[in-house]
Amino acid sequence: MADADDWTHRSIGQIAAGVQHGEVSAEAVAAAFLRRYEAIEPQVHAFLHLQSARVVEQARAIDAKRVRNEALGPLAGVPIAVKDSLCTIDAPTSCGSRILARDGAVWQPPYDATVVEKLRSADAVLMGKTNLDEFAMGSSTESSASGPTLNPWDLGRVPGGSSGGSAVAVACRMSAGALGSDTGGSIRQPAAFTHTVGLKPTYGRVSRYGLVAYASSLDQVGSFGSDVRGAARILEVIGGHDPRDATSATAPMEKLEAACGRDVRSIRIGVPEEYFGEGLDAAVEQRVRRAIEALRGAGCTVHAVHLPHTRYAIATYYILATAEASSNLARFDGVRFGLRVHPQRGDLEAMYTSTRSTGFGAEVKRRIMLGTYVLSAGYYDAYYLKAQKVRTLLRRDFDEAFRQVDVIAAPASPIPPWKLGEKLDDPLSMYLADIYTLPASLAGLPAISVPCEPTQDGLPVGLQLIAPAFQEARLCAVASAWEAMNPARGLVAPHAHVAAG
Repeated sequence: MADADDWTHRSIGQIAAGVQHGEVSAEAVAAAFLRRYEAIEPQVHAFLHLQSARVVEQARAIDAKRVRNEALGPLAGVPIAVKDSLCTIDAPTSCGSRILARDGAVWQPPYDATVVEKLRSADAVLMGKTNLDEFAMGSSTESSASGPTLNPWDLGRVPGGSSGGSAVAVACRMSAGALGSDTGGSIRQPAAFTHTVGLKPTYGRVSRYGLVAYASSLDQVGSFGSDVRGAARILEVIGGHDPRDATSATAPMEKLEAACGRDVRSIRIGVPEEYFGEGLDAAVEQRVRRAIEALRGAGCTVHAVHLPHTRYAIATYYILATAEASSNLARFDGVRFGLRVHPQRGDLEAMYTSTRSTGFGAEVKRRIMLGTYVLSAGYYDAYYLKAQKVRTLLRRDFDEAFRQVDVIAAPASPIPPWKLGEKLDDPLSMYLADIYTLPASLAGLPAISVPCEPTQDGLPVGLQLIAPAFQEARLCAVASAWEAMNPARGLVAPHAHVAAG
């Protein structure tokens, strides 16, 4: 058998094939990833929960299936990390918040999220639960009640958010892939900040059943990988209709991994002028434009397009998302599960107030209050209803652009990763960092972030590609075409080079 430690740097497809063909055991692969976890995790704090014995137990069960000559799934023996806002029957789910803990124990769901069920059915090894901004509300993974996750490219900088833990787990090869959720960019932005691939599907492509809700009309589960094929394989596994999710689409799942490497010479790429204006860092712009020119050199045609309502995306998002959050988070009241604070005054309202004041962090409280305000009598029409109308205009912008082009190319973030703490006292500044990811989320469109060349300071940059609804295969084809040409392909973060045993 091959040296198992080599397998921590293999692709998802290579690991699955190695386990399926008996080239390496799932247990040996799991042990190698666990050694990296033990060596690297203390530096970066990517995980909130990982039980080594449970990881090994899952791997042994997969090896036993192979011994019995049972067919193994497409993720056989592949270590996959799971964002801690997804329900898991065998591990706690905290959402990065104090409010889901009671008497020293974090809430453990009585069921698996649909996407977790699908990972298990595909014979993946679930590595553990990853850190996130509290209730997925943030762009830096600093608002977690358990403390921030650090960027392995520079430990003094943020990894992006809210799925920062999942992105860092993949960047450090503590897992081969990961699940995240993307409400306004929470997969694409951390992927851009960690030199990983992050794939957000069309709204409705992947079941939200078992994803703790932030903003139900925006939330989507997606995938992280070290390459496009890996992220595509994971999304292909977790996608598809789910009758338990009323918003789940019935559109058949495409063959995403097979689309990687497909000829892209007929693809028309749109470059929105609104994404290349004021506020865009010069180093980011240079590297994204270099990637677009490389695709032109590969036979794609490049065209200017307009998305004129982009300027309203931030205001629209932070009205709609917070309104939905104020409703979704009302369930965390100290009665049914999680934290309960008993105040001196013994009435129910005082218990609600004390519990929520103690259990929620500052950013979650800020968004609940904003959302409650825009839904209140006298303000609903002025804010929430108007924001819904602007959301329609944003979607129409994309509809018009996609009459002219097949894929839109733009930066994933206007700036490279910023320093820890730099934006905590200026929430608006952090919100502005989401300007390029929010429009696709509001329109419900699939989008991916693929690494570009890092800046001269060694900071990651991401190329964002956006496609029409349910065209994830087209997205993967173009993303893998750029990936194959990227001179920085395969770069590993400086703080992921720690010896694993």
